[in-house]
Amino acid sequence: MQLIFIRHGETLWNKEGRVQGITDVELSDEGIKQAQLLALSLKNHNIEAILVSPLKRAIQTARIINEFHNLDIQTQCELIELNAGDFEGLSFRELMNDQKEFLKKWITNPASVKMPNGESLIEVQNRAWCAVEKIIGGGKNTLIVSHNFTIAAILCRLREISLDEFRRSCVDTASKTIVRLENNKTIIDPFNDRSHLFS
Repeated sequence: MQLIFIRHGETLWNKEGRVQGITDVELSDEGIKQAQLLALSLKNHNIEAILVSPLKRAIQTARIINEFHNLDIQTQCELIELNAGDFEGLSFRELMNDQKEFLKKWITNPASVKMPNGESLIEVQNRAWCAVEKIIGGGKNTLIVSHNFTIAAILCRLREISLDEFRRSCVDTASKTIVRLENNKTIIDPFNDRSHLFS
């Protein structure tokens, strides 16, 4: 079976360099175009189920992809992005200016850090993995539309690497990462593929 991980298309907050977290920001015009190109790249792919984060940017991306598949889109709260708490809406520049001590910890030991009044990567991984286990149990080729930290946390678990190394599993907007589960083996190929945006 295959798990096809999709990060939603670009939003204005992505473009502006803001922390989105669980803030419900819609796709930008560019994000819609990205999702359309992503949909074309998956047009003939064997997709049997679509599960998606309940945030608008993920649902919009899933709907555009689903125009070629006509499946029921199921929202899963466990696939929502990391709750960034007090940092929601802040620009990365503001974070760098005002949260130097926090960022030092985040850079050196992210697995141990919890966002103020938000979540930790461990909490994200634990809840998201519950959804993934159910998907694997269903045995269907499943498209999963989610977010950077959520996808990275899941991929760390699949790759059996520490969350302290989560940056190795980060994905860009409108990217696809395909995980094949075959004979107790996990094969990830392609990873963070955005070639469809430039062809």
